[in-house]
Amino acid sequence: MVGLKVGGVPEHFNLPWRLAIEDGKFREFGLNLHWADMGGGTGQMIRGLETKSIDIAVLLTEGCTKAILQGLDATIVQVYVTSPLHWGVHVPYTSDIQSIEDLKDKTYAISREGSGSHLMSYVLSHQQGWPTDNLKFNVVGDIYGGLWALENNEAQAFLWEKYTTYPFTEQKKCRYVEEVVTPWPCFVIAVRNEVLAEHKDLIDKMCLAVNKRAGEMLTDPNIIDIISWRYNLRSSHVQNWLNETVWNYDGIEYPLAFNKVANYLKMLNLISEEEGEDWREKLFK
Repeated sequence: MVGLKVGGVPEHFNLPWRLAIEDGKFREFGLNLHWADMGGGTGQMIRGLETKSIDIAVLLTEGCTKAILQGLDATIVQVYVTSPLHWGVHVPYTSDIQSIEDLKDKTYAISREGSGSHLMSYVLSHQQGWPTDNLKFNVVGDIYGGLWALENNEAQAFLWEKYTTYPFTEQKKCRYVEEVVTPWPCFVIAVRNEVLAEHKDLIDKMCLAVNKRAGEMLTDPNIIDIISWRYNLRSSHVQNWLNETVWNYDGIEYPLAFNKVANYLKMLNLISEEEGEDWREKLFK
């Protein structure tokens, strides 16, 4: 039995992993997979891969792509969720900010540098036609740090998955004003190269198992209640989220999407032209 550690956000997207572990699906082919909740998001997972505290990560496409192109010793083994992520744009509840247009030159709370909340702030600014070199950030660690920063006016905007943050909008800890949708598939599975070289067959079987469990999950007549209970979400929101979300059931790669990500990162000056060269060989090896 080979023991490996996988990190991911403690959110509804990763329920197929949790169910597969609980059902013993990975142990059936000799993999003892331990799940580690990474509340700090993609930035925390990148650090975990760097320090070898995790072997596998389920992380945001843009953050993973940037990290690997800038030297992270890991490989993307497949797209995990093929649909885009709907990022909620949140502001202090009592502020005068009413729309995205009011956020020009404001400070953004981000979990870590290189995280999705960081990179999507650039995407948002670019979509609005604002100069991205004027962006200001406050590194807050996780969703709770972001909420604290908004409540204490240490930041005026915080981007996070909109359904995850909805309970906090009800508690008046923040206010949702708009959403930003990623122009690419939202989650990928990345593996440290050392681990991939030693356990390639197990990693392939692992991906197939989680893809299959994602498909099976959708046939469960109680799935809305299960997700609602596990993640403290309204049933109506769970249904909307399921309608928006497509997992990579067949394990097909989407190279054109990564070309778009690499070009976008270069356009925003988040990677250099040299770092963006040969992106296919660097990302997939």
